[in-house]
Amino acid sequence: MKSFRSRKYVLSALLMMTIILSACGSGAANPTTTAPAASPTETGAAGTSTGPTATSAPAGSLGTIKLGSKNFTEEYIVAQMYGQLLENAGFSVDYKLNLGGTPVAMAAIQAGDIDLYPEYTSTALLTVLNEKPLKDPTAIYNAVKQGYQQKYNLTWLDPSPFNDTQALAMTQEKSQQYGITTFSELAPKASELILGGPAEFQSRADGLPGLQQAYGGFQFKQFVQLGTGSLRYQALLNGQIDVTVAFSTDGQIQGYNLVVLKDDKNFYPVYNIAPVVRDDTLQKYPQIADVLNKLAPMLTNEIMSSLNWEVDGPDKKDPAAVAKTFLQQNGLLQ
Repeated sequence: MKSFRSRKYVLSALLMMTIILSACGSGAANPTTTAPAASPTETGAAGTSTGPTATSAPAGSLGTIKLGSKNFTEEYIVAQMYGQLLENAGFSVDYKLNLGGTPVAMAAIQAGDIDLYPEYTSTALLTVLNEKPLKDPTAIYNAVKQGYQQKYNLTWLDPSPFNDTQALAMTQEKSQQYGITTFSELAPKASELILGGPAEFQSRADGLPGLQQAYGGFQFKQFVQLGTGSLRYQALLNGQIDVTVAFSTDGQIQGYNLVVLKDDKNFYPVYNIAPVVRDDTLQKYPQIADVLNKLAPMLTNEIMSSLNWEVDGPDKKDPAAVAKTFLQQNGLLQ
């Protein structure tokens, strides 16, 4: 406002701006006002920025989609991919990223505050539908697809093959030294090794007690309590621990060239990601399914871990930029 030379001119300009903003309404994408700040442990909270402006149809000509995400890096990246693909198809996207955990995202989509968001199959099965875990990925997907349709009028689109499940990881050196690449190989040798992970891993059914029951063994020489993923990975690299609790698409796995041990008895359920969409939104804009389903088969464990590392690693790239580059390199954006 410093460039205006008179108060009258300032007031006139402000009046005109108010009229223009009122005419614009809330349909335009607003990537900054709807998302609270990310937690200090989550890099890339700037994932609330919008995607590319180039579209195959006039921007926003098809309508506005309210897109949400949960509050961690992988969700930011995948949601950005969804949003940029929808923008490229001619939709305007109202980004509402970094909403919080599963209950918050689920409440938002049920209330109509968002039209779609990325969700994980076993999260939906266990946390939302409160069903027992299943082993087969197809059975899990079919169960959540049917359950969400019947209970919530929500549709699951095609899932991606990457599986962001709980895992155990070692350095290449330690894996080769002890000849361990699977849970079954780790179980009898655990007494020689130090495990690092969150405190609850010692007592939870999906932690050491469950692994001991499923595989036998798993009696570690020592358990070191390490809260966040970054601390666990640094302890692993520094030799303070020999094995770390991980998630199978953590960026550090690709970034540090770690070995994810194979869960050869499928103790942990599969967590595939897919867009969950309100039925009324999909009925109004059925082309959403075709737009987003093209992405699904391209997201593997290796690719997702690599993309997470671009955001969480030393480069600290913006999730929107990471998503855009991936989509362009794979021919999904003009």
